[in-house]
Amino acid sequence: MRLVVVDSERCVGCQSCMFACSRSHGEAGLSKTCIMVRSVGGMEYGFVIVVCRACENPSCIKVCPTNALSRRGRGGVHLDISKCIGCGNCRDACPIGAVFWDDEINKPMICSHCGYCVNFCPHGVLKMEKGEGRHA
Repeated sequence: MRLVVVDSERCVGCQSCMFACSRSHGEAGLSKTCIMVRSVGGMEYGFVIVVCRACENPSCIKVCPTNALSRRGRGGVHLDISKCIGCGNCRDACPIGAVFWDDEINKPMICSHCGYCVNFCPHGVLKMEKGEGRHA
């Protein structure tokens, strides 16, 4: 299963998905979220949901010098935090900016496609879907 953005037009910018993700990582605020809702002009122009799109050929994996990132069988990437040196190459390589940063430990945070956030989106913007990865 992988997380997909069904229809960003439905997003009202409530950030419930962001708070849910952060909460799933043991944080009450937004510092540990692996999904971002960004305004492109508020309610008039809508919002963009930035989250790992489970690329078929993730550029973040290619630039990791320590092999801390590997392809997940269901799409997306797995981060082995113990191998990560915090170089930031993965963050810079992601074409959509879906590699977030944990400033506390100076290491990346990438959506694991757990689906926790889906249950908190009041407008059905997100869902879990079967299948392999796809292009970003």
